[in-house]
Amino acid sequence: MTAMDNRPIDAGALINALEGHLLIEATRSEGRVEADRFTGQFRWLTDTQRAEVEERYAEEYLALSRLSWQRTARRGRELRAEYEEAYRKLRRRVYAVCLLGITLCTSAAMLVASLGRGG
Repeated sequence: MTAMDNRPIDAGALINALEGHLLIEATRSEGRVEADRFTGQFRWLTDTQRAEVEERYAEEYLALSRLSWQRTARRGRELRAEYEEAYRKLRRRVYAVCLLGITLCTSAAMLVASLGRGG
């Protein structure tokens, strides 16, 4: 329960939010490391200039990472929809084959029974 109301806490949503936060913080850290590596090749930059370039580089790194995550998530949703549709089609085919098999077995049993009674 939350302190603000009587609604239960959604553990799944809380875990997703925590994972998202950790992912963003890890990416920010990676961005800062990459920015430092990038600016290291420009020895002529002043400390202020270096800090500004590093900040912008890290921001761009995070923005590009988010764009990549969004594309990946969108493609994941597309693939999920495709696989779910393929699964539905396959399931319908299996049901149809099973129904046909049951029908054939029932018909064969009825035929055998009628032949056994003499026709």
